[in-house]
Parts: sequence; structure tokens; C-alpha cells
Amino acid sequence: MRRNRFLRGLMFLPLVVLFLAVFGFVLMSLWNWLMPALFGWHVITFWQALGVLILSKILFGGFRGGPHRHWNWRRRMIERWEQMTPEEREKFRQAMAGRCGSFGSRAPEAK
Repeated sequence: MRRNRFLRGLMFLPLVVLFLAVFGFVLMSLWNWLMPALFGWHVITFWQALGVLILSKILFGGFRGGPHRHWNWRRRMIERWEQMTPEEREKFRQAMAGRCGSFGSRAPEAK
């Protein structure tokens, strides 16, 4: 089992290197195309572009995991929703509509 994880990690490593190389090159190209012309800044090298990419990830994205990190929040909200009474649900909908606007037209419920 442990060996299988190690092999998966080794297979994943070239994808990470490819990802960094492609996005580093794209970032360097965009920077060198836009920033000197717009703001008079210096052109950057590939390694500086990787540094900017990593710095922006740290400052704005963090290292919180993969794309499934929000599933736990969604599961908790579904559990809370299921525990609400119909009156609490309607109150929640009205509060969210007041904050975020309507989430689509709902047909009025028959009383």
C-alpha cells in the first residue's frame, strides 16, 4: 500500500514540473509583454516569474489543499438545512435574499 502511494507520487511529480514550467513561462511572457509597456517596469526572467507565481500563491491562495476543500463546508450546510424547520428555512431564504438578492423565481406556496 505504501509503495503504491510512492509510485503515484513519482508519477505526479512530472505533472507538477510541467505545470510550473508552463505557468512560469506564461506568467513571464505576459509580464514582459504588458508591464514594461504599461508601467515602465523591468522585464523578468523565467525564475523570477516562478518566484512571482509562488509568492502570489502564498499571498492570495494559500496552501489549503486541492479542489475538494470546500466539500466539507457544503456537507455541513446540507446537514444544517436538513435539520431546519420549514419556517427556519423560509427565514434563512429571506435573509439570504436580503443580502445577496433573489436566487431565482419561486412559485408561491399554496396555503
